Amino acid sequence: MEESHATGSGDACGSDYVVVARRYRPQAFGELIGQEHIARALTQAITAGRIGHAYLFTGARGVGKTSAARIFAKALNCSATDGPTPSPCNACDICRSVSSGDDVDVLEIDGASNRGIDEIRQLRQNAGVRPSRARMKVYIIDEVHMLTKEAFNALLKTLEEPPEHVKFLFATTEPNKIPITILSRCQRFDFAGIEAGSIQARLAQIAAAEGVDIDEAALQTLAMRAAGSMRDSQSLLEQLLAAADARITTEDVNRLLGIAPTQRVTALASRLSDRDAAGALGELDAALSGGADAGQLVDQLLGCYRDLMTLAAGCSEDRMLHALPTQADEMRSLADRLGVQTILAVLQVLDQTAARLRVSVHGRTLAEMAVVRIATLEDLDDLAGLVSTLRDGTPMPERPGAPPNAPPPPRTPTRTAATAGPRTTALPDPSSDLPPDAPPRSLTDQLAERVGTPPPKKDGPTTEAGGKRGEGDNGPSLTEQLNARLSTPDAIGPPASPRKSRRRQEAEVASRPFVQAAMELFDVEPGKLRYTPGEETK
Repeated sequence: MEESHATGSGDACGSDYVVVARRYRPQAFGELIGQEHIARALTQAITAGRIGHAYLFTGARGVGKTSAARIFAKALNCSATDGPTPSPCNACDICRSVSSGDDVDVLEIDGASNRGIDEIRQLRQNAGVRPSRARMKVYIIDEVHMLTKEAFNALLKTLEEPPEHVKFLFATTEPNKIPITILSRCQRFDFAGIEAGSIQARLAQIAAAEGVDIDEAALQTLAMRAAGSMRDSQSLLEQLLAAADARITTEDVNRLLGIAPTQRVTALASRLSDRDAAGALGELDAALSGGADAGQLVDQLLGCYRDLMTLAAGCSEDRMLHALPTQADEMRSLADRLGVQTILAVLQVLDQTAARLRVSVHGRTLAEMAVVRIATLEDLDDLAGLVSTLRDGTPMPERPGAPPNAPPPPRTPTRTAATAGPRTTALPDPSSDLPPDAPPRSLTDQLAERVGTPPPKKDGPTTEAGGKRGEGDNGPSLTEQLNARLSTPDAIGPPASPRKSRRRQEAEVASRPFVQAAMELFDVEPGKLRYTPGEETK
């Protein structure tokens, strides 16, 4: 891989110095790190002779969009071959001028500063002029989404039917802002974020080429902080090369980025898992005293608990993005102790805190509030297991590192004099006379016994309500029996008088035996009863 090393050998001001991100820019399709699928598609298009007239490169910042456009322009115009080639030589005059950005036939336009209709009209006029020395005239418009609506409309006709010697290469970070009429006329390629491992390997190559030793942990930290952007990682390395000596350590990276050491973040997470609020505040104070920023520390905790979430969900240690490989066992232990539900709750607290830190000047206080809140969280995984036990009667599964499960206490509803409401007769619980090993009964059977109606039998033929029954008739169904009970005046009493107030009607309805039985069965407080009169009482 050819790389130009324009060292700062100029004057004292360093006027001839070229930054790392420009010196180590990809010069061929094979050097596009993390975008192999796009390089393969463009190479195949050139080889097959199926070169479109307009391409749209989308993706986050620093992932290689403009670099890919320059490589594509060199592949179309390389003078070392008789036609477009997937492997430009990077040695001819055209390739060198395209790489430097000053070729007369490959025009790079900033969409943010040339966004009006007048600039697009000038572009249309110049597009009709044939290239001076190259095969094709290539227009590279960066941040094309910044063009105005009128400018896009003026470009439509030329974009759809351009001259045979003109190619358009658009690059943008926000494709959603581009009109659909433009999108439909372009071949779109989405550039993905670059993996941290690929960024780390590339930074190691650059550091070796610059003659600087750098710790592997420092490289990993730089790669993670870049968030998928190769240019961002190279800019951070540029700062370290300017500030550090012949060796770059993890402490240099932490000091530059204003972050805490990874071991400090893991120790803080361990204190939080122990529900030790005082110890967690001590770890937080030590990290802030060491030069870490409160907002950066919260972001680091978010990354730490993100890794814990993946481990608690059953993923392998390879899915960790923020923890060091040497911390795999410690992170696995923390994930087993916390559980998925608790980790998700912690992530929500940290996410809300990070959002508030961006608009507040009390960063330390907000961070301390988040730490104390996390340390006082309940074990949500045990609560979820307890709910499942109460609902299904299944034993709670035990998690590694969690305290042994205790049987849930018996549920004994209590009523006070203020909430008990009117009671005429204490109804006994029909299930109290059943043997301990009796199967659970349905709510329908319990309600039927409480209102004095025998439950329906499970065997024998059944018919629709109101139909005739044949042999083996087991009597009316439970629905028919309950309807009969409800239609009996002495069972539920006469209907409430429409002249009575709604509160009095509700009190009278609540005093009826059937209603009391249903309320006690479903544990409904009398004060929460809402009575809606039927049509006969309206």
